[in-house]
Amino acid sequence: MQDIYDCTVQYIIENQNKFYRLAYSYVKEEQAALDVIQNAICRALEGCFGLKNPLALRTWFYRILVNEALQYLRKQKREVLLGEEHTEAMTYEEPAFDEDKQAYEAVMQLSEPMKTVIILHYYEDLTLKEISNILEVSESRVSQLHTKGLSKMKKKLGN
Repeated sequence: MQDIYDCTVQYIIENQNKFYRLAYSYVKEEQAALDVIQNAICRALEGCFGLKNPLALRTWFYRILVNEALQYLRKQKREVLLGEEHTEAMTYEEPAFDEDKQAYEAVMQLSEPMKTVIILHYYEDLTLKEISNILEVSESRVSQLHTKGLSKMKKKLGN
């Protein structure tokens, strides 16, 4: 039992930068991304003993992380700041996404499932099969979302 916990801890430590990039791509705020990661890590460490196949650790953790990011976004939509202006004291840019800002902005304008598939496939180097496991949908559905997302981006970018 301790082995799966140790594997989970090791995996999280080795991939923390990837997790940050993914969380940041959803919430677009440095502190919020860190909160999302912290919540995902807590959930993973609490639930890792129920993981039957250690080889599924990668997709299992990505599922937790994506769900935490989406949950954070849903919570933000529900929050109504009464009489307060929400201003970010410090602007933060994520260097990993600066390489091709137009493409990244086109990805961010896609609908939620398409955006998730494109980010996980191109920015996190996951296969469509791994993405289908993370999103708990069929591989053909992931392929459809991938194709539609690329098509919409192509129209938006003009090439």
